[in-house]
Amino acid sequence: MLDRVTERLGFPSLDHHRRFVAAIAIDAVGSGVFMPVSMLYFLVTTDLSLVQVGAAISVASAVALPAGPLIGGLVDRYGAKRLLLAGNLLQFVGFLAYLVTNGFAGLTLWTVVVAVGRTAFWGSYGNIVAAISQPGEREKWFGFLGALRNVGFAVGGLVSGVAITIGTDAAYFAVVLANAVSYAVAFVLLLAVPPTHTGGHRTPEGAWATVLGDRPYRLLWFTQLVYSTAMMVLNFAMPVYAVTVLGLPGWVTGAVFTINTVMVGFGQGLVVRAMTGHLRWRVLVLTNVVFAASFVVMLGASAGSVVVATAVLLAGAVVYTGGELLGGPVLGALSAEAAPEHLRGRYLSLIQLAWGLAGTVTPVAFAWLLDRGAAPLWLAVAGLTLVGAALAARLGRVLPHAGQRIANRAVMEVL
Repeated sequence: MLDRVTERLGFPSLDHHRRFVAAIAIDAVGSGVFMPVSMLYFLVTTDLSLVQVGAAISVASAVALPAGPLIGGLVDRYGAKRLLLAGNLLQFVGFLAYLVTNGFAGLTLWTVVVAVGRTAFWGSYGNIVAAISQPGEREKWFGFLGALRNVGFAVGGLVSGVAITIGTDAAYFAVVLANAVSYAVAFVLLLAVPPTHTGGHRTPEGAWATVLGDRPYRLLWFTQLVYSTAMMVLNFAMPVYAVTVLGLPGWVTGAVFTINTVMVGFGQGLVVRAMTGHLRWRVLVLTNVVFAASFVVMLGASAGSVVVATAVLLAGAVVYTGGELLGGPVLGALSAEAAPEHLRGRYLSLIQLAWGLAGTVTPVAFAWLLDRGAAPLWLAVAGLTLVGAALAARLGRVLPHAGQRIANRAVMEVL
């Protein structure tokens, strides 16, 4: 029954991977519960100031950036499954420790543990997806799991809203405990994940030189960086723009996130199915053009009344989500397949580094641009995505995997 539903939505057959899928869903719900209250929790349950909480999170983010490549090497040496489990275990321990954390030093320490655990999880995730899927159907898998996480975040967000409404220490403690439990349950389910190929305990000679010297993959990395930067617009630019620049009511921001969640949750598989037969690099070019168009639409929201601005912003959110639906599955599949299997951990750690850099730089960059008005922000990100379109076009000429057509069915891998 479940397979028939997922097939109608354009998603892959789950076959023997239901536990992995369940683990990803539970992890997403737990994360969705905590993310909206991540700073509020410490402000409510400790005597720490907003500056201290923000500093601890910033330190953790800085530590996690160089941890990514290190974890990539460990994935190649010990296998993605072990690192995936370790990532969940670290996050479980970190969130349990949050329940008894009161000071700045403790908060910083355990936030670093959580950040490294999250990095280990994401540094292993792409390897696992590549291992459980076949060439030709990986867009379906990356699209499906991305949609599943999106829905999980939304469900968790609704639960966190209840905790914020209640507002007591006990409610906030329950949120953190629920997130910790989600990692423990996911850990048990992930034990069923098949082990990935490793080259043994011997590190290949010149492994990082090979990775860093791969010019086509470097181009893919820059393409990924542009996409990751565009993806940060939803969290860091749209809400501030809507409330502080356009002066729109708070429900508009909620509506933007709802549109995004519904479109990704129920439309991702259908979009991937519609991409069947199309060249990957052309889909990536279209991704960036759609993003650029959405940013131009959002800029147009600054020229009308509150009612017009609301309608235009929501329309821009629909167009923007179209870019997300197009690019995410293709980049996920392409990043995994273009990497040699015995070095896939290192290669995908660079992709994760692109996400980390985008998440670190964009909050400050977007705020700086918005401080100068609507046009500087939206024209800058539109210009960046047009650069991304040019990179994607070039990628189709230098990276063979980018020149392949999306099959959405298992095919024999060409060696």
